[in-house]
Amino acid sequence: MQLLEERILRDGRALSEDVLLVDSFLNHQVDTELMREVGEEFARLFKDAGVTRVATIEASGIAPAVMTAQALKTPMVILKKSKSSILQDGVIQTEVFSFTKNASYQLTLKSQFVRPGDRVLLIDDFLANGEAAFGGIRLLEQAGATVAGVGAVIAKAFQPGMGKLRAAGYRVEALAAIGSLSCGKIAFAEG
Repeated sequence: MQLLEERILRDGRALSEDVLLVDSFLNHQVDTELMREVGEEFARLFKDAGVTRVATIEASGIAPAVMTAQALKTPMVILKKSKSSILQDGVIQTEVFSFTKNASYQLTLKSQFVRPGDRVLLIDDFLANGEAAFGGIRLLEQAGATVAGVGAVIAKAFQPGMGKLRAAGYRVEALAAIGSLSCGKIAFAEG
């Protein structure tokens, strides 16, 4: 998505060979117009996938997921990173390791919001190693849903997540695929 790539080059910062900072428009401050465009692009890419719900993991995936759900005219479900004391019945959990935070957390879904037969599009802000996406997929499939695909706003194509998801049979669409972040320079993957 050219608009997104231009914004990454203009406002993103390669902090290291593994870390891309995009907090000015995606995950600290949100450019709502850009997220509307992101949502419309995901809706275009998955328009024939029979999506009945959009899901995301809190918190940075919420903005692109809401816009995607709005464009697809479907509900949006948030997978929580911790179990709340008020979430008791019908809760499904799985452990996910976050490389960003170097810690594990319990990913939680209240199963009444995803039903058997649903076709769910999982949206994430970043796709790197794929751990969060696989955790979300486990929860959605335990609830009886089919994962219609995974949409990543930004994928680090030099890390294994996208390849692992595709090798496992999941459709993955990345709106911007980063090929490298070396020497403070952001380079996009070919193709």
